[in-house]
Amino acid sequence: MRGTHATETGAALPRVPHPTRVTPQDARELSRLFFRRLAELEEGTRAYQYTRNTLIEMNMSLVRFAAGRYRHRGDDMEDVVQVGMIGLIKAIDRFDISREVEFTSFVLPYISGEIKRFFRDTTWAVHVPRRLQELRLELAKAREELRTRLGREPTTAELATLMNLPEAEIREARLASNGYRSTSLDAAPGGDSDEDDESVLADFIGAQDAAMELVEDFHALAPLLARLPERDRRLLHLRFVEELTQAEIGERLGCSQMHVSRLITRLIARLRSGMLTQS
Repeated sequence: MRGTHATETGAALPRVPHPTRVTPQDARELSRLFFRRLAELEEGTRAYQYTRNTLIEMNMSLVRFAAGRYRHRGDDMEDVVQVGMIGLIKAIDRFDISREVEFTSFVLPYISGEIKRFFRDTTWAVHVPRRLQELRLELAKAREELRTRLGREPTTAELATLMNLPEAEIREARLASNGYRSTSLDAAPGGDSDEDDESVLADFIGAQDAAMELVEDFHALAPLLARLPERDRRLLHLRFVEELTQAEIGERLGCSQMHVSRLITRLIARLRSGMLTQS
C-alpha cells in the first residue's frame, strides 16, 4: 500500500495496487480516508470514479463474509455474492462519513437485505406475501402431523383446529402454496399434450405493460410533490430534470455539495415514505 494516487484537485490518496487483496483491518482504515476524499470530489469526475471503485473493491470481503452465512441454502454462491455487491454499492453511495459511524456496521444490513430479498423473490415462483410464506411452512407441519395421526389427508377444519386459525386463513395459505412451484409456459393448457393441438399456456397469457406501474407511481407522487416547499421542488428539478451534478446545484443554491447530497437524500426518503403510506 505504498505510494499515493494524485486526484484531479491535487490532493493525494494512498495507492492501492490490488484493492481486493487488502486485509479487512487495512480496508477499514483506508476506507475512512477514501470516504473523506469521496465527499470532497465532484460526481462523475475520474477522481470520483477511482475513489468509489477502490472503495467497492476494498470492501468486497464484507460481501463474501455476509454471503457465507447462507451457504446452507444450496444456492449458487456466486449469484449470492453478486446480489450482495448491489447492497455494498448502495451503502457506499449512501454512507456519510460525517456521522462517525463505522462503515462495517452501516454496510452489513444493506448487503444482508439485498441477499434476503433475492431469496424471497427467487425461491417462490410468484410473489407471495411473507406472512403466507411463513404460514405455508406451519401448514405443512400440521398437515404431516394429522396425516400420521389420522391415517388420511386432514380436512381444512381439522387443520384450522390444530393450528388455532380461522378456516379462511388455512384456505388462503393452501392457495398461496401453489405459488411455490410453477408450470412451464411451453406446457399444454390442460396438462396433457395433444398431437393435433400445438397451443401452449403462453398463447393464453396476456403481456404485462410495465408502463402501468409507472402511471400509478406518477399519480401517487404528484400530490406529494405539490405539497413540497418551493425550494425543495426546485432542488428536485435541478437534479432530476436538468440533471445537474450536486456540485453544480450547490453553486446555484449557494451551499456545499455535501449539503445538497443530504437534502436530496432526505427529500427522496420523505417522498418514498409518503408513497408507501398511500399504497
